[in-house]
This record gives sequence, C-alpha cells and structure tokens, in this order.
Amino acid sequence: MSKRISLFIVFAMLFSIALPCLTLAEDKYFSDEQIKYYKDLGLKGTTINVYNWGDYIADGSDGLMDAVHEFERLTGAKVNYSNFESNENMYSKLVGGGVSYDVITPSDYMIERLIDEGLLLELDYGNIPNFKYIGDNCKSYYFDPDNKYTVAFNTGYTALIYNKKLVKEEPDSWKVLWDKQYKNKVLMFNNSRDAFAIAQAVLGQDLNTTNEQDWVQAAELLAEQKDAVNPVYVMDEVFNLMESGEYAFATYYSGDYVLMSENNEDLGYCFPKEGVNEFCDAFCVPTCCQNKRGAEAFINFMNEPQVAFDNEEYIYYASANKTVEENEESSLYKNEAVYPTVKPDSQPFKNLPQNILELQSNLWNQVKSGKLSKESKQDEKSIYTISAILAAAVAVILIAAFINKKKKSKEQDLSDLYAK
Repeated sequence: MSKRISLFIVFAMLFSIALPCLTLAEDKYFSDEQIKYYKDLGLKGTTINVYNWGDYIADGSDGLMDAVHEFERLTGAKVNYSNFESNENMYSKLVGGGVSYDVITPSDYMIERLIDEGLLLELDYGNIPNFKYIGDNCKSYYFDPDNKYTVAFNTGYTALIYNKKLVKEEPDSWKVLWDKQYKNKVLMFNNSRDAFAIAQAVLGQDLNTTNEQDWVQAAELLAEQKDAVNPVYVMDEVFNLMESGEYAFATYYSGDYVLMSENNEDLGYCFPKEGVNEFCDAFCVPTCCQNKRGAEAFINFMNEPQVAFDNEEYIYYASANKTVEENEESSLYKNEAVYPTVKPDSQPFKNLPQNILELQSNLWNQVKSGKLSKESKQDEKSIYTISAILAAAVAVILIAAFINKKKKSKEQDLSDLYAK
C-alpha cells in the first residue's frame, strides 16, 4: 500500500471521528429531531417580521444563544426584528397602516383590545406543538379564555426599586414617590397605564375603573407628584440611570430589578402594600400578517426548552414555559422577585372603554406638560382674575359712557324744548 493511500485512509478515519464532534459543536442547542422539524417546515427563503419589546430576546451576549440567528439557521428564513417601548406605541404603529408584522408580543389589556377590534388572527396550535410546555397558570387568561389567539411569553409584577444609599428607610408604599425630600431623584413610568396605576393604587381605586372622575383624581395626584419631586419619565433608560446610583427610586418591573441589582448591589425592591399590576405578555399574530406559518413556527421555536431557558436568563422575567421555572439550573430558580412564594396583592390591566382611553391620554398629556400642576393652575387663575378685572373695567367704562350719552341726550332734548 502506498504512503499516499495510507495517509488518505488515516485522514478519512480522523475525519469520521471528528465529524460527530463538529456536528455537536455546531448544533449544541438542538437535537437531530428538532433540526429536522424546522428544516422540513419549508420556510427557507421566506421572511418573518417580528415586533417585540426592547431587550426582550436573547441576543448572543453573556454566553447565551442568539435566538433570532438560531431560528434563521434552522429554518433558512429571514427575520426582520424590531422593537417597541410601550403597548400604546405598538398599537399606534399597528393601526396606522403601512407596516406588516407577523409576530407581536403585546400585554394583556392590549391583547384584549386587539381582539375586540378584530386585529388578531386565531392561531393553529397544531403548528405550535410546544404549547404543551406552557404552564396551566399561563393559559386561559381573561383576555383569551379559550386559548384561540395567544401563547403566553413572560409574566411579572410592577415593583418599587430603590437605592439603599439614598433612601433613609426601607419603603413599603408607593406614597414615598411623593416625598419632597427626594425631589429630582425619582424615575417614573413613561407610559400612561402604568403611571396611572400607581396613583390609582394610592387612592384605593380599581385599576380598571370606568368612572371618569377616578381618572381625573388620579391625574391630579400625578400632577401633585410632578410639583413635589419633578420625576423623570423613562422606560428602558431606567437601567442605566438606576445602575449609576444617581436616583433614589424607580418604578419598573420586578424582573428588571434583578438585572439592575447585578450591576448595582445597593439596589433593593418591594411590592408596595397598596397593590401592584400583574402583567402577562404573549405572542400573537396580527391580521396584517403576511407569513402566518412562519409566525407560528417562530412562536413554537421560542418555546423550545433551551430557547425559553436562555431567554429567561437574558431578560430576567418569569417565563410562561414551565420547563424553565422548574429548571434548578436557572439563575432565577425560586427568586422571590421573579417567582414570589407569596404573591403580592395585584390586579391585571383590562381593556378600557373608548371614552376612558381618550380621557386617560388627554390627562396624561396634561400631567406631563405640567398643565395640571399647582403653579400652572395658579397662573391660569391669575390670568382669569386679570381678565375678569379688565372685563369689569371695560364694563364700567361702557356703562359710564352710556350714562353720559343718555345724560347729554336728555340735556339736548330740554334745550330744544326751551328753544321752542
């Protein structure tokens, strides 16, 4: 046997030994069965438009998988991925026309609204076999009792986050957000529903009240907060601002507290005694969808146990996927902020009547612009007072002129009479 043939045999043997290792390294997240399943979907060359919350999917950092990249690799599809920062912004973009999304992840009350307005498609759960991994506590929500439109994604609670170095006493109430000693040290939700909910909790209102006067009172309380502490209204910016140690308080979500505390050990949290909002974000397919099969494949992929696990490790919210909550290797396993043993007093948000939605939006704009603040009201009162004084002065002048005219007219008549 020639040396050339011998070398060829040796290389062939080495390659056959190394090949399984190379395959394992390339596909470390998925089994052969999973790989075949996604390959056989026939999605190669198609496009899937995903509209998700910011920082809401594992992106390859911190040693975790890049979920979008892995889905593209398995299916051969292209994912156009974009972010929104509030349900209201997402809704405006969706109904504004000119865009086409295949997968969206709105929150509970917004899902209810989208269903009511006929803006969601029913899902074919036969294309989402991983729905079996969704915990029973995350199915049949009030907004989708028959499980027609949604697959729950993440759940959680609003929380009061605070800097132990800047706060004198450990808080247990939302009321501390009105304490003047923390002026310019408060970060507040920059979305109307969450902001109003805090004021409503302080007032003892139902978070889903349809009484217009309740919303007016909540707005007035938020205006008082603006006068007292001049809060900064933020959303995702809250991470850098609280981690920097500059602010005493922030209102945000409990899972995000855990993420922030890794970068600033001086941070603490509480679920205020007045109550908090309990939320659920879920995968949905809007009626503007152009690739429903691809959308359902993406939703199914996001519930592969390893994908859901890596995603929880990235965003730090409670996963609706029960394999994740039960996984003892999770860094959030039995974490009280994310999976509290004793559930806080909470309410979900529900869709509101159109008149309340419009009122809420109008009041929120007035709160943020300062039109409801005490100084603004005093200025407005001063303007009204000055206007009233000027109006009275004009009236006096006109009356005096009228009397003077009548007097002159009478004198003229007498003069004419005597002349005759």
